[in-house]
This record gives sequence, C-alpha cells and structure tokens, in this order.
Amino acid sequence: MEPNSDKKHVWHSNHLWEEELLLLKFIIDKTELEETIKWGGPVYVYNKKNVIGIGGFKDYFTIWFYNGVFLKDEKKKLINAQEDKTKSLRQWRFTSKDDVNEKEILEYIAEAIENEKQGKIIKPSKKEAIISELLQKEMNQNPALAEAFQKFSPYKQYEFLEYIETAKQEKTKLTRIEKVIPMILGNVGLNDKYR
Repeated sequence: MEPNSDKKHVWHSNHLWEEELLLLKFIIDKTELEETIKWGGPVYVYNKKNVIGIGGFKDYFTIWFYNGVFLKDEKKKLINAQEDKTKSLRQWRFTSKDDVNEKEILEYIAEAIENEKQGKIIKPSKKEAIISELLQKEMNQNPALAEAFQKFSPYKQYEFLEYIETAKQEKTKLTRIEKVIPMILGNVGLNDKYR
C-alpha cells in the first residue's frame, strides 16, 4: 500500500540508478521470487504476495521488504522510512554498487520468503463489531443487497459499517447508506478507489 501513496515521485529516479538496479535484479533473480511491475517499479512476489520491491530515489536506491518488520536484521541494514505510518514495510538503502553485498542480500531475501511461507503478517487489530440497524433494515427489504454484502471480506464489511455509523445524525447515516448501496451491489469496496 505505502509505496504508491505518492506515485508521481516514488520511482522517478530509476534512470539515475539503472546499472545498480540491474545488479539488484540480477541478485534477486537467483531467488524463487517472481518479478511483476506494480506502482511503476519492479515488485517481487511469492505466491502472488508482495515480498520485496526495488527502486531508485534521488539520493539512494533501495530494496523494500514488504513485511520487513519480521526480519531479524542482524546486520542492522533496514530502516523504517515513515516511523509512524509504516507498520511492516522496511527499506534497505544503498548509495553505490559497493554497498551491494550479494550474500547478505540473498540471506535477507531468503528470510523474507521463509516468513511469507509461514504467513507472518501483521494482523489488523481485532475491532469491535459494528451493527448498523439502518443498513440491516435495507438488507431485510432487499435480499440482493444482503447477498452482495456477504460477498465482501469482514474487513470491507467493517469499513462500510464504520462509514455509516460514524455519522452523528440519522439523516447523515441515511445519505451514507444511499451512497454505499450501489457500491455494495456493484461489489466495490468503500476504499477500493483509493487502493
């Protein structure tokens, strides 16, 4: 999620580090990860899950570890680019080819893949269930709506309910319900357009 929050700037310096990024690619190609392109930069996936990404910035080029928080990081290479925002993403920054130690990088990637295989991810904290009586009423009258709602993941159901129920006044709740009904029927999550 994080790397694309300001798409325009994130990968703009790839051309500055062309050779260096090719070197990283050459190293990563020795692993079992598959290369894809997301957010305009190479992202390497295992079982369709993002494991690492690479990119160039103005002052450095980097490997992102999507679940880097779980890496032991014995060599103290990883940084959290945005302390308060980023829970799991970690970056390993390089400023020249000399910084690139293939053996170390492969060790970190192997650990990241192993973590992915074990399904180590930060679980969203358990949230209190929200009940929306007004939406429930709509669903009772409209079985197609109820059925469509059930197709969403619990997380997305929660987003809809939270959106409706955070409104103070019933009037606002009703306008919000009107807004989300077509989305629910169209199988569009509340925040899909931002994802």
